[in-house]
Amino acid sequence: MHIDTGHNFPETLEYRDRWVRKLGTRLIVRSVEDSIRRGRVVEQKGPDASRNALQSVTLLDAIREFRFDCAIGGARRDEEKARAKERFFSLRDELGQWEPGSQRPELWSLYNARMNPGEHFRVFPISNWTELDVWQYIQQEGVELSDLYFTHERECLERDGTLLARCDYIALKPGERYHKCRIRFRTIGDMTCTGAVVSEASGIEAIVAEIQTSRVSERGGRADDRVSAAAMEDRKREGYF
Repeated sequence: MHIDTGHNFPETLEYRDRWVRKLGTRLIVRSVEDSIRRGRVVEQKGPDASRNALQSVTLLDAIREFRFDCAIGGARRDEEKARAKERFFSLRDELGQWEPGSQRPELWSLYNARMNPGEHFRVFPISNWTELDVWQYIQQEGVELSDLYFTHERECLERDGTLLARCDYIALKPGERYHKCRIRFRTIGDMTCTGAVVSEASGIEAIVAEIQTSRVSERGGRADDRVSAAAMEDRKREGYF
């Protein structure tokens, strides 16, 4: 299932659709744009506006629509401090909300999958992996990736210490301008808040070496995580993945 903000990198959609065709699988897409039209969420305005947080309502509506008991995601504990509080089996209540204090203990890899009607789980199979683990696995298995993860030249602007790629969804503030950079993305999401890193790592071996010396999580460049110290946790309490 893909929750589409409408502010995706074109390369992300091309990569997604290519794999759907290759696997011959069914893809369920639900869009934030539809949620806005139906009055389920109110779109923010202004140069700092992002639809990223609005995904939660669209996601919860989709889970209720298809009556999913479980939604599997690729989040890891080392990405962000709120994710470090997550369990492999993360229980969400009947409103889709997450409460870190009520997370169940997982002793000796034993998971409590009991839930009440209306509740569901978010399950994170690679929760204990690190970014380095992921890239070493990619290297070992020869996993095909989007070119966004590798060094390329792109027009970017710097806003509050974050490099944002040029797109139609970002309004320039006074004094801001785009300039060409050699960058890559360590994480990919909504174009309005996904930060790039300056990099010359054009292959997997170079990326592995780069990560080994990095002291910042790949989400360190996400503008939406920097709104407040508890930005991610607040969104997760409201149903964010």
